[in-house]
Amino acid sequence: MIPYTYSLHKIDNTADFGFNPDHYSRFKFGDNFIAKSFGKDLADGFIKYYLADNLITDQIVVISSPYSFIPTATFAMKNYFVSQLNRWLVENGGLQVQETKVHRTVTYKEDYGELSAEERLSLIGNDSFHIDKDFLVGKTLLFLDDIRITGSHERMILKMAKEYGLSNEMHMLYFAELVNKNIHPNVENFLNYHQIKSIFDLEEIIDGGDFCFNTRIVKYILNTASESFSIFLQRRNGNFINELYDLALGNGYHTIEAYAKNLHQIKDYIKNNNYKLI
Repeated sequence: MIPYTYSLHKIDNTADFGFNPDHYSRFKFGDNFIAKSFGKDLADGFIKYYLADNLITDQIVVISSPYSFIPTATFAMKNYFVSQLNRWLVENGGLQVQETKVHRTVTYKEDYGELSAEERLSLIGNDSFHIDKDFLVGKTLLFLDDIRITGSHERMILKMAKEYGLSNEMHMLYFAELVNKNIHPNVENFLNYHQIKSIFDLEEIIDGGDFCFNTRIVKYILNTASESFSIFLQRRNGNFINELYDLALGNGYHTIEAYAKNLHQIKDYIKNNNYKLI
């Protein structure tokens, strides 16, 4: 089972990534406008370099990167990838795509982007991925992720596929891929935080009118030093605070000691301001 792999951007140096690092950073922290651009560009690239000459007539299932309760940034990109791909498929005699989810069971506070290849594999190796095998029978699978650095996530997907006995045609699609092995994997962290240096840098994205929560921004907010967190919280409205709290609980972050203090502060803030927990 050897999947077809496609990446829109190939990273072979750190002087020119082929895309704007500030845009990538904003995307990772919930800028939905940039997610739209990335998703459409990835779909257009996949169409041009594969589908135009290899039309898939089977049912396609698009699968975003694994998550538990809070989606990853890739999920937002996936939405626009699907929209763009559907338009082309329908115009060219294909079937509109279906979607499903890879469930993951482990949540952790470590910042994956700063880890080495060995550390990544060690961390993610403790996780387990699950998918609805019966739903996938006879279908072509497109697994989406925003960036491929060491391939650890891809290996976990392939491990899952083997365990489930999947014989489907599989494609691994990435917005970007690190192809120069001399570049340390923590280049991912360089990209993730290229524009986000503190919690207050999030405010422009959140207030920009097209913001969506994801796992990274929730973890980043909860992991912020208490004093800065308090100031940030005072500037947010009730809807934002309630959603942040509900997402944190849904992903089990209340069980992680490092997040306990800020979560307790959110709970008190909601209670003291008479916001309803819906």
